[in-house]
Amino acid sequence: MKKGVLFAVISALFLVLSCATNPVTGKKTWALVPNSEIFASSFSQYGEFLKENKVITGTADAKKVESVGMKIRAAAEKLLKSRGTQSQLEGYAWEYKLVDSKDVNAWCMPGGKIVVYSGILPITKNETGLATVMGHEVAHALANHGQQRMSAGLVQQLGAGVAQAAVGNQSSETQALVMQAYGIGSQVGGMLPFSRSHESEADEIGLTLMAIAGYNPEESIAFWERMSAGAGGAAPAEILSTHPSDATRIANLKKLIPKAKAEASKFGVKFK
Repeated sequence: MKKGVLFAVISALFLVLSCATNPVTGKKTWALVPNSEIFASSFSQYGEFLKENKVITGTADAKKVESVGMKIRAAAEKLLKSRGTQSQLEGYAWEYKLVDSKDVNAWCMPGGKIVVYSGILPITKNETGLATVMGHEVAHALANHGQQRMSAGLVQQLGAGVAQAAVGNQSSETQALVMQAYGIGSQVGGMLPFSRSHESEADEIGLTLMAIAGYNPEESIAFWERMSAGAGGAAPAEILSTHPSDATRIANLKKLIPKAKAEASKFGVKFK
């Protein structure tokens, strides 16, 4: 068997045997790096970040971040318990911090470590807007998107190895052209759509989480419209972006609101 073919076969077997199940959707996902390793690194990085940045404590906004975070966490636990996948929350160490920064951003690291920047609060405006943000970020952690992104990066490297092996006997010019084409193709045709799919999935799961937590998912639209209006400047074409366009995101969310409400109703949450 040729070296390139053997490498491809071994790589394929490695990928097939390195799968996990999304605890929310039930879909099969890549898990080339175990969460036990990812969480340890995540918690360490989170601790370093908090040391290097100004954490806001004791204020009304800080208390609101903590309160909304706890409600979203409870919603997440209820949702996974209803799916029989609550064991996949093992190792999570939830934490919610408000950090002083003009950046309009928030994030949740693998394992439930959440940061909300104060710069996003004028756009969230209220508790429901904040729940929209935190539901979305927690959804990334629940769906193990960090693990999947790391796995996708490894797959991209494996693919580069296969491509390199396939043209190993060709001229250096041919090899350079093939690898350049692979790099562009795998990014635009693979990694970026992969990232956009994660954002859309986090939108859907986040909408459900905020609804189960008692926040009306219809109000998420107003938040994303404010985000879109405040972004300013021309956004890159969706195909070249890690996120769906604002118009795509808002249109998708409007379609998903009835489903989120239906999910919340299973837990006794009703909306007018």
